[in-house]
Amino acid sequence: MFNKILIANRGEIALRVICACKELGIRTVAIYSEADRNSLHVRFADEAICIGPPQLSQSYLNIPSVISAAEISNVDAIHPGYGLLAENANFAEVTETSNITFIGPPPEITRLMGEKEKARAAMAKAGVPILPGSEGVLAGEGEALEWARQVGFPVLIKASAGGGGRGMRIVRNEEDLPGMFKAAQAEAAAAFGNGDLYLEKFIERPRHIEFQVLADRYGTVVSLGERECSIQRRHQKLLEESPSTQMTGELRATIGQILSTTLSKIGYVNAGTVEFLMDEDRKLYFIEMNTRIQVEHPVTEMVTDVDLVKSQILLAAGEPMEAVLQGPVGHRGHAIECRINAEHPEKFTPSAGKITAFHPPGGTGVRIDTAAYAEGIIPPYYDSLIAKLIVRGKDRNEAISRMARALEMFIVEGIYTTIPLHRRILADPDFRAGRVDTTFIPRLFEKQEKAAAEADTSSVARKGKYA
Repeated sequence: MFNKILIANRGEIALRVICACKELGIRTVAIYSEADRNSLHVRFADEAICIGPPQLSQSYLNIPSVISAAEISNVDAIHPGYGLLAENANFAEVTETSNITFIGPPPEITRLMGEKEKARAAMAKAGVPILPGSEGVLAGEGEALEWARQVGFPVLIKASAGGGGRGMRIVRNEEDLPGMFKAAQAEAAAAFGNGDLYLEKFIERPRHIEFQVLADRYGTVVSLGERECSIQRRHQKLLEESPSTQMTGELRATIGQILSTTLSKIGYVNAGTVEFLMDEDRKLYFIEMNTRIQVEHPVTEMVTDVDLVKSQILLAAGEPMEAVLQGPVGHRGHAIECRINAEHPEKFTPSAGKITAFHPPGGTGVRIDTAAYAEGIIPPYYDSLIAKLIVRGKDRNEAISRMARALEMFIVEGIYTTIPLHRRILADPDFRAGRVDTTFIPRLFEKQEKAAAEADTSSVARKGKYA
């Protein structure tokens, strides 16, 4: 087992890794920028090292600085968390070259899955269902048009090295394709330093379903079931739940077995998430794999009672799967996670500043993952996520009621947060009935605008009646 781990991240995920390490008896080293000097992950780690100014490129994304911090603190391993350097194969290689264990998959697997069109090809070869689309990177607009005609409009142009919705465009007709292609290419090049694009069939109103997997060094891969991640805004997830209301036991077992066989063949190790789109006929199509822990991992932890971060550490230390899981994985109840962001709940503009009051909810079945606190500062340099509110109920109805209660009791003052938006989502009849897909948020806002317009019309009519 490791004696000391450096956490190459910040915020709630850094604190989450510290918690797992403390329970395993492992010492921790936090890295921080000058903006995060008073952060909780700095306070609760056994050691902390400042690695630079607030800008990401000069601190958390500065690989030489991170490796230097690891070497001077004499750590055995580095946990990258999610985001930042978590899926950077070069970082993983440098870590291993420095004789430090990288808590994640081998660099070559991260590189394979990071290039989306190569990941598609690998999965298709292994028999995993994928969306019809181009075979490899598109040479230009002409080839994109040929594939679009073959696949049939609408199509989705996507960045090969991308994620988070960047370098992605929906194209509904031939006339729009050249402009959309150029825009996606420019955005991908700016965001990822790689303008390569590929194309796939676009599914109207799909569900976004992802499967959590764990893999040891000895070829054993286990699927821990799925998460429903369909409630998104601009491809950014807002709320996740497990299990999905559309998943059957038979389909879950089938996909789990396919993933176990496929990932074992390619040599996958550690935690990972395989993402699918589900059409109206409940058919699943592979879209990408994330070679790291996910933001939404707590919903899987809540229904399986498997600590995924501890599992990552144990697997990286060479423990076999039977020692990590210690028996078959069961599923209990229903879990929901709301991502609480420091953003305006309707305009979605960032809201940096001081938190003047902070009271997280508690009670049966409620979990809060956060590094925020009263009088703490939300800096403008980083991701806007400040807390993850997770609940578990005996079924989906109880989980919804519990989350609604918890959101009502969650006090954050001094900044805007997305708590009001989450309360609206929970109250919506379509959400409560399980009628969700990736267009849910736009439809929710359309309902609000329609209701406001009807209220204005009614108000004008009343004024006219009594004038």
